[in-house]
Amino acid sequence: MKKYRMRKYLREEFLPTTMCPGCGGGTVLNAFTNALEQLSIDPKDLVLVSGIGCSAWIPSPYMKADTLHTTHGRPIAFATGIKIGLPNKYVVVISGDGDLAGIGANHLIHAARRNIDITVILVNNFIYGMTGGQVAPTTPFGAKTTTSPYGNIEHPMDISKIVAAAGASYVARWTTAHPFKLVESIKKALKKKGFSLVEVISQCPVQYGRRNDLRTAVDMLKLFRKNSVLVKRANRMDAKELEGKFTIGEFVDRTKAEFVEELYKITKEVREVAD
Repeated sequence: MKKYRMRKYLREEFLPTTMCPGCGGGTVLNAFTNALEQLSIDPKDLVLVSGIGCSAWIPSPYMKADTLHTTHGRPIAFATGIKIGLPNKYVVVISGDGDLAGIGANHLIHAARRNIDITVILVNNFIYGMTGGQVAPTTPFGAKTTTSPYGNIEHPMDISKIVAAAGASYVARWTTAHPFKLVESIKKALKKKGFSLVEVISQCPVQYGRRNDLRTAVDMLKLFRKNSVLVKRANRMDAKELEGKFTIGEFVDRTKAEFVEELYKITKEVREVAD
Protein backbone atom coordinates (compact mmCIF):
# COMPACT_ATOMS: atom_id res chain seq x y z
CA MET A 1 0.00 0.00 0.00
CA LYS A 2 1.27 3.46 -0.90
CA LYS A 3 2.18 5.50 2.15
CA TYR A 4 -0.22 8.36 2.82
CA ARG A 5 1.92 11.47 2.33
CA MET A 6 0.07 13.55 4.97
CA ARG A 7 0.79 11.03 7.72
CA LYS A 8 3.56 13.09 9.30
CA TYR A 9 1.15 15.98 9.96
CA LEU A 10 -1.83 14.11 11.43
CA ARG A 11 -2.54 12.28 14.67
CA GLU A 12 -4.17 9.23 13.16
CA GLU A 13 -5.53 8.00 16.48
CA PHE A 14 -8.05 10.87 16.33
CA LEU A 15 -9.17 10.19 12.75
CA PRO A 16 -11.74 10.12 11.26
CA THR A 17 -12.81 13.44 12.76
CA THR A 18 -15.63 13.86 15.25
CA MET A 19 -17.08 16.85 13.40
CA CYS A 20 -20.78 16.91 12.57
CA PRO A 21 -21.94 15.29 9.32
CA GLY A 22 -21.36 17.71 6.45
CA CYS A 23 -19.16 20.11 8.45
CA GLY A 24 -16.62 22.06 6.40
CA GLY A 25 -13.94 21.66 9.07
CA GLY A 26 -12.60 18.53 7.39
CA THR A 27 -12.07 20.44 4.13
CA VAL A 28 -10.13 23.14 6.00
CA LEU A 29 -8.00 20.49 7.75
CA ASN A 30 -7.32 18.85 4.38
CA ALA A 31 -6.42 22.15 2.69
CA PHE A 32 -4.12 23.24 5.50
CA THR A 33 -2.32 19.89 5.59
CA ASN A 34 -1.89 19.95 1.81
CA ALA A 35 -0.40 23.44 2.02
CA LEU A 36 2.11 22.30 4.66
CA GLU A 37 3.07 19.28 2.60
CA GLN A 38 3.50 21.25 -0.62
CA LEU A 39 5.75 23.75 1.18
CA SER A 40 7.67 20.90 2.89
CA ILE A 41 7.20 22.53 6.30
CA ASP A 42 8.52 20.34 9.10
CA PRO A 43 5.94 19.82 11.89
CA LYS A 44 8.73 20.69 14.34
CA ASP A 45 8.82 24.20 12.86
CA LEU A 46 5.10 24.69 13.41
CA VAL A 47 3.14 26.01 16.41
CA LEU A 48 -0.65 25.92 16.19
CA VAL A 49 -3.04 27.92 18.35
CA SER A 50 -6.83 27.68 18.65
CA GLY A 51 -9.56 29.09 20.85
CA ILE A 52 -12.99 27.63 21.63
CA GLY A 53 -15.54 26.42 19.11
CA CYS A 54 -16.04 23.85 16.34
CA SER A 55 -13.21 25.17 14.18
CA ALA A 56 -10.82 25.30 17.13
CA TRP A 57 -10.84 21.49 17.02
CA ILE A 58 -9.18 21.48 13.59
CA PRO A 59 -5.61 21.88 14.91
CA SER A 60 -6.34 20.27 18.27
CA PRO A 61 -6.24 17.28 18.42
CA TYR A 62 -5.77 16.38 14.74
CA MET A 63 -2.44 18.05 13.89
CA LYS A 64 0.84 16.42 14.88
CA ALA A 65 2.59 19.61 16.02
CA ASP A 66 2.97 21.75 19.12
CA THR A 67 -0.54 23.06 19.82
CA LEU A 68 -2.15 25.43 22.31
CA HIS A 69 -5.91 25.12 22.79
CA THR A 70 -6.59 28.42 24.54
CA THR A 71 -9.42 30.41 26.11
CA HIS A 72 -12.38 31.75 24.12
CA GLY A 73 -11.44 34.67 21.88
CA ARG A 74 -7.79 34.75 22.95
CA PRO A 75 -5.78 32.56 20.51
CA ILE A 76 -4.21 35.55 18.73
CA ALA A 77 -2.99 36.95 22.04
CA PHE A 78 -1.30 33.63 22.83
CA ALA A 79 0.07 33.42 19.28
CA THR A 80 1.58 36.90 19.61
CA GLY A 81 3.56 35.82 22.66
CA ILE A 82 4.70 32.65 20.93
CA LYS A 83 5.91 34.51 17.83
CA ILE A 84 7.86 37.03 19.90
CA GLY A 85 9.51 34.24 21.88
CA LEU A 86 10.02 31.87 18.92
CA PRO A 87 10.40 34.14 15.88
CA ASN A 88 11.66 31.38 13.57
CA LYS A 89 8.55 29.21 13.97
CA TYR A 90 5.50 29.19 11.73
CA VAL A 91 2.79 30.34 14.14
CA VAL A 92 -0.72 29.59 12.89
CA VAL A 93 -4.08 30.33 14.49
CA ILE A 94 -7.05 28.24 13.32
CA SER A 95 -10.43 29.05 14.83
CA GLY A 96 -13.96 30.17 14.02
CA ASP A 97 -15.78 33.44 13.38
CA GLY A 98 -17.43 33.50 16.80
CA ASP A 99 -14.06 33.02 18.51
CA LEU A 100 -11.93 35.34 16.36
CA ALA A 101 -14.37 37.93 14.98
CA GLY A 102 -16.85 37.97 17.87
CA ILE A 103 -15.26 37.46 21.26
CA GLY A 104 -11.71 37.98 19.92
CA ALA A 105 -12.30 40.75 17.36
CA ASN A 106 -10.14 43.22 19.30
CA HIS A 107 -7.13 40.90 19.13
CA LEU A 108 -7.71 40.21 15.43
CA ILE A 109 -7.80 43.88 14.47
CA HIS A 110 -4.76 44.88 16.52
CA ALA A 111 -2.64 41.93 15.38
CA ALA A 112 -3.33 43.08 11.81
CA ARG A 113 -2.49 46.67 12.77
CA ARG A 114 0.81 45.58 14.35
CA ASN A 115 1.48 43.36 11.32
CA ILE A 116 2.89 40.56 13.44
CA ASP A 117 4.08 37.57 11.44
CA ILE A 118 1.38 35.01 12.22
CA THR A 119 -1.09 33.27 9.93
CA VAL A 120 -4.77 33.19 10.88
CA ILE A 121 -7.17 30.76 9.22
CA LEU A 122 -10.61 31.97 10.22
CA VAL A 123 -13.41 29.50 9.51
CA ASN A 124 -16.62 31.46 9.02
CA ASN A 125 -19.80 29.36 9.26
CA PHE A 126 -22.07 32.34 10.11
CA ILE A 127 -22.97 31.06 13.58
CA TYR A 128 -21.84 30.03 17.05
CA GLY A 129 -21.99 26.36 16.08
CA MET A 130 -20.66 24.51 19.11
CA THR A 131 -22.45 26.48 21.82
CA GLY A 132 -25.98 26.15 20.48
CA GLY A 133 -26.40 27.92 17.14
CA GLN A 134 -26.67 31.50 18.38
CA VAL A 135 -26.43 34.57 16.14
CA ALA A 136 -22.83 35.64 15.45
CA PRO A 137 -21.23 38.85 14.13
CA THR A 138 -21.07 37.16 10.72
CA THR A 139 -24.67 35.89 10.56
CA PRO A 140 -26.30 37.22 7.36
CA PHE A 141 -29.07 39.78 7.71
CA GLY A 142 -32.43 38.00 7.96
CA ALA A 143 -30.96 34.56 8.73
CA LYS A 144 -32.51 32.43 11.45
CA THR A 145 -30.58 31.15 14.48
CA THR A 146 -31.55 29.95 17.96
CA THR A 147 -31.34 33.54 19.22
CA SER A 148 -32.85 35.12 16.11
CA PRO A 149 -35.68 32.67 15.33
CA TYR A 150 -37.59 35.29 13.30
CA GLY A 151 -34.56 36.52 11.39
CA ASN A 152 -31.35 38.37 12.24
CA ILE A 153 -31.80 42.16 12.34
CA GLU A 154 -28.05 42.90 12.66
CA HIS A 155 -25.79 43.61 9.70
CA PRO A 156 -22.85 41.17 9.46
CA MET A 157 -19.15 42.01 9.72
CA ASP A 158 -17.05 41.82 6.57
CA ILE A 159 -14.06 40.23 8.27
CA SER A 160 -11.62 40.26 5.36
CA LYS A 161 -12.23 43.91 4.53
CA ILE A 162 -11.86 44.94 8.18
CA VAL A 163 -8.56 43.07 8.58
CA ALA A 164 -7.26 44.47 5.29
CA ALA A 165 -8.15 48.00 6.40
CA ALA A 166 -6.46 47.39 9.76
CA GLY A 167 -3.11 46.84 8.04
CA ALA A 168 -2.52 43.13 7.37
CA SER A 169 0.10 42.12 4.81
CA TYR A 170 -2.04 39.41 3.22
CA VAL A 171 -5.80 38.83 3.22
CA ALA A 172 -7.77 36.31 1.17
CA ARG A 173 -11.22 34.75 1.32
CA TRP A 174 -12.43 31.50 -0.22
CA THR A 175 -15.19 29.02 0.44
CA THR A 176 -15.01 25.30 1.08
CA ALA A 177 -16.33 24.92 -2.47
CA HIS A 178 -12.99 26.32 -3.72
CA PRO A 179 -10.47 23.93 -2.07
CA PHE A 180 -7.64 24.30 -4.59
CA LYS A 181 -7.70 28.09 -4.41
CA LEU A 182 -7.83 27.77 -0.63
CA VAL A 183 -4.67 25.65 -0.57
CA GLU A 184 -2.82 28.20 -2.70
CA SER A 185 -3.85 31.09 -0.43
CA ILE A 186 -2.82 29.20 2.71
CA LYS A 187 0.58 28.58 1.12
CA LYS A 188 0.93 32.30 0.34
CA ALA A 189 -0.14 33.23 3.86
CA LEU A 190 2.39 30.89 5.45
CA LYS A 191 5.26 32.32 3.40
CA LYS A 192 4.22 35.97 3.71
CA LYS A 193 6.19 38.13 6.15
CA GLY A 194 3.65 39.93 8.31
CA PHE A 195 0.08 39.30 9.45
CA SER A 196 -1.90 37.03 7.13
CA LEU A 197 -5.58 36.16 7.21
CA VAL A 198 -7.29 33.47 5.17
CA GLU A 199 -11.03 33.57 5.78
CA VAL A 200 -12.86 30.38 4.82
CA ILE A 201 -16.62 30.51 4.27
CA SER A 202 -17.66 27.08 5.53
CA GLN A 203 -20.87 25.09 5.69
CA CYS A 204 -22.68 24.23 8.93
CA PRO A 205 -25.76 22.26 7.87
CA VAL A 206 -26.54 21.11 11.43
CA GLN A 207 -26.87 24.47 13.21
CA TYR A 208 -27.11 27.10 10.46
CA GLY A 209 -28.33 25.18 7.44
CA ARG A 210 -31.36 23.42 8.85
CA ARG A 211 -32.81 26.70 10.11
CA ASN A 212 -32.31 28.38 6.74
CA ASP A 213 -33.54 25.77 4.24
CA LEU A 214 -30.01 24.47 3.60
CA ARG A 215 -30.24 21.11 5.31
CA THR A 216 -27.28 19.35 3.69
CA ALA A 217 -23.65 20.17 3.00
CA VAL A 218 -24.37 19.81 -0.72
CA ASP A 219 -27.07 22.49 -0.48
CA MET A 220 -24.64 24.89 1.15
CA LEU A 221 -21.76 24.13 -1.22
CA LYS A 222 -24.03 24.73 -4.22
CA LEU A 223 -25.01 28.06 -2.67
CA PHE A 224 -21.34 29.02 -2.23
CA ARG A 225 -20.55 28.13 -5.84
CA LYS A 226 -23.57 29.92 -7.25
CA ASN A 227 -23.15 33.14 -5.26
CA SER A 228 -19.36 33.60 -5.17
CA VAL A 229 -17.93 36.65 -6.94
CA LEU A 230 -14.23 37.35 -7.42
CA VAL A 231 -12.90 40.54 -5.84
CA LYS A 232 -12.10 42.28 -9.13
CA ARG A 233 -15.62 41.76 -10.42
CA ALA A 234 -17.17 42.66 -7.05
CA ASN A 235 -15.34 46.00 -7.13
CA ARG A 236 -17.36 46.90 -10.24
CA MET A 237 -20.71 45.97 -8.65
CA ASP A 238 -22.91 48.10 -6.41
CA ALA A 239 -24.25 47.15 -2.98
CA LYS A 240 -27.59 46.01 -4.39
CA GLU A 241 -25.92 43.63 -6.85
CA LEU A 242 -23.75 42.18 -4.08
CA GLU A 243 -26.63 41.32 -1.75
CA GLY A 244 -26.42 37.63 -0.87
CA LYS A 245 -23.08 37.25 -2.67
CA PHE A 246 -19.73 36.04 -1.31
CA THR A 247 -16.78 38.15 -2.42
CA ILE A 248 -13.82 35.78 -2.81
CA GLY A 249 -10.17 36.07 -3.79
CA GLU A 250 -7.19 38.08 -2.58
CA PHE A 251 -7.99 41.41 -0.94
CA VAL A 252 -4.47 42.47 0.03
CA ASP A 253 -0.93 41.30 -0.79
CA ARG A 254 1.61 43.92 0.26
CA THR A 255 5.01 44.30 1.90
CA LYS A 256 5.51 46.40 5.01
CA ALA A 257 7.51 46.45 8.26
CA GLU A 258 6.79 43.46 10.50
CA PHE A 259 6.30 43.76 14.27
CA VAL A 260 8.72 41.10 15.60
CA GLU A 261 11.60 42.14 13.35
CA GLU A 262 11.14 45.77 14.41
CA LEU A 263 10.95 44.73 18.07
CA TYR A 264 14.19 42.74 17.88
CA LYS A 265 15.87 45.53 15.93
CA ILE A 266 15.06 48.19 18.53
CA THR A 267 15.96 45.83 21.39
CA LYS A 268 19.39 45.27 19.83
CA GLU A 269 19.93 49.01 19.39
CA VAL A 270 19.02 49.73 23.01
CA ARG A 271 21.35 47.01 24.28
CA GLU A 272 24.23 48.34 22.18
CA VAL A 273 23.73 51.82 23.60
CA ALA A 274 23.51 50.39 27.15
CA ASP A 275 26.76 48.43 26.68
